Amino acid sequence: MSISPSKFFLTVIFFVMISIFAGCGQQQPPQQISATKVKVIPVLRSNAPMSYEYSGQVIGKGEVKVQSKIAGRIVEKYIRGGQRVTEGQPLYKIDARQYEANVLQLQAQLAKSKINLSNERLELDRDQRLYDAGAISEQVLSNQRVKVNAMETDVMAAEASLSKAQEDLVDTVVYAPMSGRLAIDDLAIGTYVTPGSTTLVTIGNNDPIFVQFSISESEYLKFVNADKNRDNTPNQRPVISLTLADGTIYPYDGRFAEADRALTDNTGTLTLRTLFDNPDNLLVPGMFARIVIDGISVPNAILVPERAVQQLLGDTFVLAANAENKSEVKPVKLGEKVGSYYIITEGLKGNEMIIVEGLSKLRDNVPLNPTVVTAADMGFSLENSTKLFDADK
Repeated sequence: MSISPSKFFLTVIFFVMISIFAGCGQQQPPQQISATKVKVIPVLRSNAPMSYEYSGQVIGKGEVKVQSKIAGRIVEKYIRGGQRVTEGQPLYKIDARQYEANVLQLQAQLAKSKINLSNERLELDRDQRLYDAGAISEQVLSNQRVKVNAMETDVMAAEASLSKAQEDLVDTVVYAPMSGRLAIDDLAIGTYVTPGSTTLVTIGNNDPIFVQFSISESEYLKFVNADKNRDNTPNQRPVISLTLADGTIYPYDGRFAEADRALTDNTGTLTLRTLFDNPDNLLVPGMFARIVIDGISVPNAILVPERAVQQLLGDTFVLAANAENKSEVKPVKLGEKVGSYYIITEGLKGNEMIIVEGLSKLRDNVPLNPTVVTAADMGFSLENSTKLFDADK
């Protein structure tokens, strides 16, 4: 018996519809949510060693502008710019001819005044004898005493003038007021100098030498407190080192020396000076260098790896694996960075297991398949921690 094509087509559609509705009537089993594989690490509790780095500039410890006490023309020069000199070493010779002549003139005036004084004293002795004999009046004797007193005053004035002239003559040779290195601003022979205004040369003392930099108020207090406590906790004493512009480490450690009396108005930073020995004169005023301060630690700090820290819309958090092996969002407050870690100041108790790998697409309360790893496995370290403070910020 043959079936027409139209009936065959309708029959196929009928069985297809039955199959669809039959499938819809069957209840599908619930899908199993697979646990996310993650790597976790225990929160680190440790003394966190801190290291701070600042931009600094080398400043001469002492600088003196050498000036002449007398006027005149330079006739001799005993130094050259840039050389090292010692205190009392002769530097320049000023034309001394007029000062020598002045000394001779005043010596003659003093000799004349002394002769006049001697004569008036002889006259006073004679008048005294005449007065005692009743030959002259008391007024004549008094007048002679006045003359003697005037002559004595003249002698004292002549002696003072001569002393000043002799000092001026001595000052025709200019000596180094301190030991140090000369600048290259030295004047040439033939230059006319004026006392109190013309600088012959500048001398700076570069051993020891300052390195100046700026820090925040809180950092300053931290360093000062650590330095004060060095007798009780020797390991907390700051160690100050210097890195030069070519990357080499300066061979001598520094020490805190001076602090400005106030914070700067525009930046709120405090200017500090550290003192470094400079026996080889390697450090020159004006050089730039990096101050590195080590030896300060935060005791019993709570630390989590930097890669575990998440930030979203201004909030900072980490994801932890709880006792039920589910993810848990932990809002935290960050402290300073220490190597591969951040110090956590708020938000953790210190016994959490922090997720460090597998963080993408994770959210709160997600089942986890955690694998515990160590800092060595992940390459985490507390070393080489630096914090750069720019003095212009």
